[in-house]
Amino acid sequence: GRAMPDAPAIGLGTRMVYDYRALAMRAAKIAGGLRAGGMKAGERVAIVAKNQPDYAALMFGVWHAGLACVPVNAKLHGAEIGYILDHSGARICFVSKDMETEVAAHAPKSLERLVVIGGAEYERLLSGDATGIAAANGSDLAWLFYTSGTTGRPKGAMLTHRNLNWAAHAYIGEVDETRPGDPILHAAPMSHGSGMYMLPHVARGGVNIVPESGAFEPEEIFAQIAAWPRLSMFAAPTMIKRLVDSKADCRVENIRTFVWGGAPMYVEDIHKALDRFGPRLAQIYGQGESPMTITVLSKQEVADKDHPRWLERIASAGKAYSCLEVRVAGADDALLAPGEIGEIICRGDIVMAGYWKNEEATARTLANGWLHTGDVGAFDEDGYLTLKDRSKDMIISGGSNIYPREVEEILLKHERIREVSVIGRPDAEWGEVVVAYVVGEATEKELDALCLSNIARFKRPKHYVFVESLPKNNYGKILKTDLRERDAKEKRHG
Repeated sequence: GRAMPDAPAIGLGTRMVYDYRALAMRAAKIAGGLRAGGMKAGERVAIVAKNQPDYAALMFGVWHAGLACVPVNAKLHGAEIGYILDHSGARICFVSKDMETEVAAHAPKSLERLVVIGGAEYERLLSGDATGIAAANGSDLAWLFYTSGTTGRPKGAMLTHRNLNWAAHAYIGEVDETRPGDPILHAAPMSHGSGMYMLPHVARGGVNIVPESGAFEPEEIFAQIAAWPRLSMFAAPTMIKRLVDSKADCRVENIRTFVWGGAPMYVEDIHKALDRFGPRLAQIYGQGESPMTITVLSKQEVADKDHPRWLERIASAGKAYSCLEVRVAGADDALLAPGEIGEIICRGDIVMAGYWKNEEATARTLANGWLHTGDVGAFDEDGYLTLKDRSKDMIISGGSNIYPREVEEILLKHERIREVSVIGRPDAEWGEVVVAYVVGEATEKELDALCLSNIARFKRPKHYVFVESLPKNNYGKILKTDLRERDAKEKRHG
């Protein structure tokens, strides 16, 4: 706030809302109100809010007061939100106007106050006294990041100030060079990956922008690109695909970087995105436990079509960031040779301190000082990591291993196929058979011919199921577990 008081800090749609002076003052007043209300260093404050201009002021206000932040995905069910509030022991929760009833209905006894953002109590907080910044150590808890657990309850990854500092530097240094005034658009939830990227932009005096509609609308995104030169954005592959498919005009020269993550992007889709947006795409691979930072594929590498191994590289998740050690490991975390498939593990100052109130999961996940990601992959000779399907998604048919992604890549070459997900269906004779769920218009004959001319015969789907849509989680990731359950039901009733 002191160094660049008049520089824009927060935008909504195509206009500026606060400069850095106003953002710093809001954070200091929120901090003052929290401390005056009796909050002690290290206690947790939850934010259950859709993306909005005050998200940054709230998070920085919590840190300014020496407290820990618990940003909660606003798309969760009230019962799931209630669990996180209870588990984290948050005493105060800031909530979006339209979510107050839902959160109140599931709020645990440990929650003392529900403050509606923009409501009367919130305004009182902002009209109180500012306070000085509380001292904090690098090892203090800063962000309690609840992972969307595929099995059981979500776990709270404890991210310290040191973790967040490393994540911010990793972004500026290896993903997206950020200069004062550079904007980032938060079209994905600020409670997760996009919110992590708020930090490097504040560190460098950039602008954090929230879409006005709160939804992901390509035309609106293109209008924001036109209004904010050098704009970056973090997106799931499905979001980038929607931008590529949109017929609306886009001023591509205003895009600094589109960073995708959360799931690999299909090679076919990368081709189309490069054709539409030019050399402005980078990929990251990480998870809440090593926030957004395990491997990275830079803009230069994504765009380097002349490289002899370009196709392999864009199908990979890139190379390890310089701030941590990444290995593909076998039994006892032993290093595997290039080409060998094993679990991806990593260690370094960016890795979480552990899981909140869950010593058992912490001991298991951080065994031997390495973060065990649960993801499966292989490095090539040049240090590029390719993610393989998680072991539970791999199909074993007639004793042969089939990776669904390999089959999906081929089916997506058909110009009338929009989405596809390949799963294994239990089969008495083969163990499993390959089944493809397809969104789009094509005949089985055409898809069969495509597979036969591109991949081994045993990998091609035995059955095609044409559907209107595929089951997805809040981040647009296709849920194979749900698809397998649905497939089993339909097979029984079929």
